[in-house]
Amino acid sequence: MAVRQKQIDVAVLGATGAVGQRFIQLLEGHPWFRVTELIASERSAGQRYGQATRWVLPGNPPPHIADCEVLPLDADVQSPIVFSALPSDIAKTIEWRLAEQGHMICSNASAYRMHEDVPILLPEANAEHAALIGVQRRKYDWSTGGVATNSNCTTAPVVMAFAPLRPFGIEAAQVVSMQAISGAGYPGVSALDITENVVPYIGGEEGKVETEPRKMLGALDGEQIHWLDCVMSATCTRVPVIDGHLVSVSVRFAEDVTEAQILEAWQSFRGPDPVPGLPTAPEQPVVVRSEPDRPQPRRDRDTGGGMATVVGRLRPDPVIGGWKFLAIAHNTVRGAAGCSILNAELLVETGYLG
Repeated sequence: MAVRQKQIDVAVLGATGAVGQRFIQLLEGHPWFRVTELIASERSAGQRYGQATRWVLPGNPPPHIADCEVLPLDADVQSPIVFSALPSDIAKTIEWRLAEQGHMICSNASAYRMHEDVPILLPEANAEHAALIGVQRRKYDWSTGGVATNSNCTTAPVVMAFAPLRPFGIEAAQVVSMQAISGAGYPGVSALDITENVVPYIGGEEGKVETEPRKMLGALDGEQIHWLDCVMSATCTRVPVIDGHLVSVSVRFAEDVTEAQILEAWQSFRGPDPVPGLPTAPEQPVVVRSEPDRPQPRRDRDTGGGMATVVGRLRPDPVIGGWKFLAIAHNTVRGAAGCSILNAELLVETGYLG
């Protein structure tokens, strides 16, 4: 891991929400970054963070953060890196404005994921897509600004599991998600809806899971991404689990692939340089469990500090004519704040912040 002489100041947009809190938790003690600005809605602006926030994570916010004043959304931001946990409708205006002002935006929001010049980064899978930041700067005449996003939280374990399997030629995939209630934010899903129940619909999720992986696993050709030529179908459900999105995946390849080949691809996968050496990158991004009843949310979501994807139950799929397996990732760590932080580390290490 590269050593840096001076930490970089960062701001958190939407700092009082559940994902904003996860940013603050994960950035505490970070070797490269320090949180210096907390930004939220008018309801919270002007208050101390500890007063404005209902902390929903274990423990309490760090004392020095709890004493910081929350800034309004139109604040004159000074930090070169801005992490965004804003709702997408608000992010659409604020993120682009801050990028125009020279800030590097690492966003968890969906507002710009499908923009042709904006990468959806999962660094182990598509670090080369960071080059789109250079495209943005040339096209929009920005000197230091840019927008990079991370994927939908359910897309993350799908793409991480698929990335080592691309050489086999992914032709078609079917995904059924079992998504934790924390993915709905706080206060989330009503207890009367989720207790002793499974909700078989999450608005907007299925379209994201069917499109984002194709962009993320596509090939960067000059200034554009050629999406993966793959048919995807998704069914997204909400289950009574607090954290950890579990997905059941069936996939068909262009060539005959053995179980041993798939397992070897997963177990040897580390991602391209410089990703394995970044501070937030897990030692092993895809972890294989051989037990017949794994992965499980409660037992596997924190693997690799919540940044690894755990896969298991690999077996033939006679319907789709390929293979099926289960995969899980921590939805608010790898699927949200943790991935944005890793994206920022990648952009720093590859020279997009000077």
